[in-house]
Amino acid sequence: MLFSSLTFLYWFLPSVLILYFLLPDRFKNFVLLAASLLFYAWGEPRFIVLMLVTILSAYVHGRLIEATRGRLAERLWLLSSITIALAPLLYFKYANFLIDNLSVLTGTNLPVLKLSLPIGISFYTFQALSYTVDVYRGRIQAQRKLHLLALYITFFPQLIAGPIVRYTDIETALSRRSHSLENFSSGFTRFSLGLAKKVLLANELGEFVQVFRSSGQKSVAFYWLYAVAFSLQIYLDFSGYSDMAIGLGRIFGFDFPENFRYPFEARSITEFWRRWHISLGSWFRDYVYIPLGGNRVSGSRLALNLLTVWTLTGLWHGAEWQFVLWGLFFGLLLLFEKLLPVTGIAAPLRHAGVLVLVLLSFVIFNAGSLPELWLDVRSLFGVTALPWLSAETLYYTRSYGAVLLLGAAASTSGPRRLYEYLQQKTSPIHLPELVRVLIVPALLLLVTAYLLDGAYNPFLYFRF
Repeated sequence: MLFSSLTFLYWFLPSVLILYFLLPDRFKNFVLLAASLLFYAWGEPRFIVLMLVTILSAYVHGRLIEATRGRLAERLWLLSSITIALAPLLYFKYANFLIDNLSVLTGTNLPVLKLSLPIGISFYTFQALSYTVDVYRGRIQAQRKLHLLALYITFFPQLIAGPIVRYTDIETALSRRSHSLENFSSGFTRFSLGLAKKVLLANELGEFVQVFRSSGQKSVAFYWLYAVAFSLQIYLDFSGYSDMAIGLGRIFGFDFPENFRYPFEARSITEFWRRWHISLGSWFRDYVYIPLGGNRVSGSRLALNLLTVWTLTGLWHGAEWQFVLWGLFFGLLLLFEKLLPVTGIAAPLRHAGVLVLVLLSFVIFNAGSLPELWLDVRSLFGVTALPWLSAETLYYTRSYGAVLLLGAAASTSGPRRLYEYLQQKTSPIHLPELVRVLIVPALLLLVTAYLLDGAYNPFLYFRF
């Protein structure tokens, strides 16, 4: 079930809200847990058992790790918990990738498995892993109540696409949290703005990407417009979803971490990854990079650590070689910045360089195959027979120019700074109330009309 679906907006969410706020506090967590299980089962009923096994394993191993503190068994239980958590992810996501590559290496035609990837498995697996590892490290106490740990792992706002929430982020709120009209209002506003970003901007940019892919009259300029459109699409799609998740969490009394902070304003690749998919980057930093030695190692070991982490980051996004190359591309850029800092370069030039590299990275990311990746990269730089410009490029630039400009504006901090500036001005109109009373309902009406029209409504991160 997508957040950007009429079923969620006008049936599921209102029903959950009514039950949640009508029932006494002692029942609220059970309402959220039941709603989360229903939310997941709606799209993946056959895989809910897999998720329940992950929950039970995390619960049991957390208790066992704590009970055997300081003994060899403690490490063995940690290893067991990691193995059981990762096994389904490795099987469903990477088994056919391994089979395909073995077929190529051996010159045989090994049969692939008939597998479909369980929705959200990459996200809830990482949450379960971080829980048991943090219990092992002594950062948290093992949760005694199974339903509270189950709610942490399955909570529907962040279940299928993050942000990847640490147990420490919501440990207190699981058992004790407050609700207010202000939190409800601000949470609903954040949800609505994220929904508008996804439906009204990301979806339209996605249509442009489809038009480009089906075009028979591509040009170099068209390729760069495609790179811009897809980069904006994936940002607005994913950050819009994160906005919706954070807003829903706030409505129910949870404070989720931010997942994006205007990454296209970054002036280095390092800064870009401190702003993009923050919860994933910090997860790999804390649970892979630092345990490998982090920065406090020799130059050769630093290179190995970075490339290992970024290979895994690429594979996390998908079991295809273009994702591995995408991860290695960023790993090499980050290694270059660590060895040769770029702070001496003028800020506007650094910013422009980062934008070009990021656009190139998402062309790699969105390639359907290695041959397509090679063609796309060569076409971007005019190393093909394509013209630099074409009539079709001009036509679609005019057709989608407005949404490209709106998407670019929505991807910066400009709208937020304008809002803060207007809010400081003395006026008979209270700006936050204007947003909540007029702008949010107007956006919801537009979104509803768009969805009723049956328009293009994908969600990119379902594939991960």
